[in-house]
Amino acid sequence: MDTDDLSKEAYDGILIEAEKLTHDLALHYGLLSDDCKNETEYLDKAEKLTREILKKADDFELEDLFWGNPPDKNKLINTCKKILKNIEKVKTIPLEKRKFDF
Repeated sequence: MDTDDLSKEAYDGILIEAEKLTHDLALHYGLLSDDCKNETEYLDKAEKLTREILKKADDFELEDLFWGNPPDKNKLINTCKKILKNIEKVKTIPLEKRKFDF
């Protein structure tokens, strides 16, 4: 699947929110879509990734995750929490009520 296949709610809630912090974070979420069959699977993987990022308290791990250019840790934590809330919100919207470009 491609990120273009995501609903507007999922795209805005995850990718756009990540991009507000750093393009590198948005890249990680964008790459997830390659291995997903549908939006439900993408949301689950995005949630898992977000929780893994929140567990990375070690500066070295964040340095590696962001290719040597990690964002401010507090801003990253706040963005991840916002993305988790957005994922939960999208999951409450029935698939047929989500907005798709196609």
